[in-house]
Amino acid sequence: MTTITVYDGATTIGGNKIYIEENGRGVFLDFGMNFAKYSEFFEEFLTERNGRGIHDLVHLNLIPKLNIYRSDLIPSDLDVASYPKLNVEAVLLSHAHLDHCGNVGLLRETIPIVASPTSVAILKALRDTSQSRIGLEIAYMSPKIPIEGGIVLKSDQSKKVPYIGRDFYCTFEPSEKLVEFMFEKPGQSSRTKQLEPGKLCHVDELNLPFEIKAYEVDHSIYGACAYILYGDTAIAYTGDFRLHGKNADKTREFVKEGKDATVLVIEGTRAEREDVNESEEIVFQNCLKAVEDSDKLVIADFSPRNFERLETFVEIAEKTGRQLVVTAKDIYMLYAIECADGVCRMDKTLFYYELKDRSRAKYETEVIMGELDKESVTHKQISKNPEKYILCFSFYDMKHLLDIKPDGGTYIYSSSEAFTEEQVFDFLRLWKWLDFFKFRIYGFKIVAEGGELRPDFVKGYHASGHASKSDLEWVIDEIDPDKVIPVHTTNHEWFVENFENVVVAEEGRRIDV
Repeated sequence: MTTITVYDGATTIGGNKIYIEENGRGVFLDFGMNFAKYSEFFEEFLTERNGRGIHDLVHLNLIPKLNIYRSDLIPSDLDVASYPKLNVEAVLLSHAHLDHCGNVGLLRETIPIVASPTSVAILKALRDTSQSRIGLEIAYMSPKIPIEGGIVLKSDQSKKVPYIGRDFYCTFEPSEKLVEFMFEKPGQSSRTKQLEPGKLCHVDELNLPFEIKAYEVDHSIYGACAYILYGDTAIAYTGDFRLHGKNADKTREFVKEGKDATVLVIEGTRAEREDVNESEEIVFQNCLKAVEDSDKLVIADFSPRNFERLETFVEIAEKTGRQLVVTAKDIYMLYAIECADGVCRMDKTLFYYELKDRSRAKYETEVIMGELDKESVTHKQISKNPEKYILCFSFYDMKHLLDIKPDGGTYIYSSSEAFTEEQVFDFLRLWKWLDFFKFRIYGFKIVAEGGELRPDFVKGYHASGHASKSDLEWVIDEIDPDKVIPVHTTNHEWFVENFENVVVAEEGRRIDV
């Protein structure tokens, strides 16, 4: 018998952790960080304590109470022996957004990851450039050692203890350059802590309880995949997808192949929202017009790792005679993706040389400024000729305007709307920065509502990474499964009202299929 248990992501947008089991063997579809749940307890300056391993996350019910986590992340005052011990043989990762992958680093290090080569490269770049949450120790991990009687867990900084790489199995054959990229940490030498890499193979080399077929789909990050699992029954999993992006044909190909699936696990992010006329072409035209109307500095703000949108602004920069400037992390991510697919996306960009009071990270000095010899641009250069540049900055980069000191400019918000109170506060702060430097704003405005100021978002400067309600209907009608299991949604009612064969998942409850 085949069973599906949605451990997370059943009633929220994000945090997917979907366990599929057959004859005592199983796999997870994604293992993401549930931002909706995290935000109830944590925010930017109040986060879980890495020194307590998974203790905080377990006690706050932010991860499932299961016996599947790394032993070095379990402090002595946390007993997981009584929790269910699933036989997890792999995680099938749909894409590298944190709400789908952000808790993978907590899992037992022997559990391999199945993902597209591009997603694998992005995960490695994320690890190379981030030293924060232990959940992001996906590509490789720093083993923890117990102190204070085992209650506190500390990263072992000894050079004798290497970083441990996780095994990856790619949905498509990995390139030699990707293998090289995965097998070494930036700045690694015989005198530093070494990386002991895991395997990097094709998924056909992994013995799983299901036959796995992966299909590229269109989403707001490169490397997104949908899966069909063949066992006693065929189960299709969409991950996150859309039909209004540049790669919509890839999504349609998955839908075509998914018609033999009897169970469809489908995202429903936008089941609660009205359809709007949107596409990447509409975004391009509106953003192009905003840049053409400006004779000062332009700032483009879009979602992290939305490199399709970055390419849109590369084209806009070319058409308007400007140069696109991105952060060092963006350059490194573009390099990582090139290692996976062989496409160079860096040659038409510069990177911003940020002023720092500490040593620069190895990925910046050894790779970007060393191996790649990538050209940078300083605040002085931008300040001297602001009309020559488009700066790819987010809210958290606004502080650099204090060095550039622009005399007005154009700001284009090309990302998703705010959905939480904390995000609303961030927009009010962002508005203060832009107002201080006299920027003209496209993509949102601040309005008074109920005696309070709130952001009001202007359509046409962002295209969602998720399918509209009409597209969700089309996919379900085309695949025509016996069971539809909506996840990644807060509006199960819409599915129940429109389709007869909907199974509403409850977190932790097994569904027999």
